[in-house]
Amino acid sequence: MSSQAEERPTRTTDYTPSEWRLLVELPELVVIAATSAEADGMRRTVDEGMAGDRGIESGTHSDSPLVRKVAAELWTDDDTGTPQPTAVEFNDRAKGLADTLAKARRAATVLAAKAAPADARAYTEWVSRIAEVVCGAAKSGGFLGIGGESVSPAERRFLTSLSDALAGR
Repeated sequence: MSSQAEERPTRTTDYTPSEWRLLVELPELVVIAATSAEADGMRRTVDEGMAGDRGIESGTHSDSPLVRKVAAELWTDDDTGTPQPTAVEFNDRAKGLADTLAKARRAATVLAAKAAPADARAYTEWVSRIAEVVCGAAKSGGFLGIGGESVSPAERRFLTSLSDALAGR
């Protein structure tokens, strides 16, 4: 038998405006944080940003009403239906990463208090998957495109920290 929380529909009115803004902004912040986790060239950063766009867009097909609503607020197409390439990193890498992780912890707290458990789980899995896709989108290190790692140690540390933050740790 499902609990009442499992059956509760997700409504944006369940959240204060600042809570909803946090849930909507976090996926984009995670894309920027994931691109910032490892310093690499503009081309790699663009590849990572485009992977982040695809990750965000994937939320529009989620089984979770919460994820679909958040993704719908974030996902916009241009006339060609292709996301615009972005190359965004934090100017202050350490501060940007720390702020993103703090917001992820706050989002976990909001979700635990207000979202149906299935929606909370779907949202955190979606955000984690976005980060994984971004971190794996371009090799770091190597020389002239030879060698390098799909996910660098710095990116792995970020992914672990994000997972902990989304779990409320």
